[in-house]
Amino acid sequence: MKLLRRGGSDDSADHEVPATETAQAAAPEEPAPAKTTGKGRPTPKRRDAENRRRGPVAPAPLTAKEARERRKALRKSQTKEERKAAAAQRRSEAAERRNRMLAGEEKYLLPRDRGPVRAYVRDLVDSRRNLVGLFMPLALVLILSMFLGPVVQQYVTLAMFVMMLLMVIEGVYLGRMVNKKARERFPDSTDGGFGLGWYAFVRASQIRKLRAPLPRVEPGDAV
Repeated sequence: MKLLRRGGSDDSADHEVPATETAQAAAPEEPAPAKTTGKGRPTPKRRDAENRRRGPVAPAPLTAKEARERRKALRKSQTKEERKAAAAQRRSEAAERRNRMLAGEEKYLLPRDRGPVRAYVRDLVDSRRNLVGLFMPLALVLILSMFLGPVVQQYVTLAMFVMMLLMVIEGVYLGRMVNKKARERFPDSTDGGFGLGWYAFVRASQIRKLRAPLPRVEPGDAV
């Protein structure tokens, strides 16, 4: 449709624009949605990403000689700094295991110290003041007396004989006592008899500060 100007002349270049086209031209263009691209492949493992592919694990050595040969081969393949770092790590791990063993953690105890019965016997021994605990100090006195006169040696030897007799008597009493209480506390346990009594006697004969695992109770505490 042609538009008529005031002067009556028509302009062929002017045309009527539809309302829908005008609205579309006035509206701002919407931004195109971001195109997400997938990886298209599974996530690589960490060791593959770091280019560290592990080979088959060597079987454990069957003999002590084979273990020594493996350690020698490993030391030859390491630099001096790597050997120092490995030695420091081994010392640190050994110290950590010893500290946990002294603290009484079941995982790090020696086979002879494992189990609730052995822990209970240790507490029984540590809660008493035992005469057999003087065995090591008296043995040191006996050694030093050898440098003295023969008269002094006779008296020291006699005293040591009396003390040893008393220690044997106390050891027998201690073994019977811990076996009786262990059976009362753990009636279904098979740990007992002479082995359990000897275990209590050996611990009682040690100096308190040198016992391993360390005592958990003080002398006179109820167990």
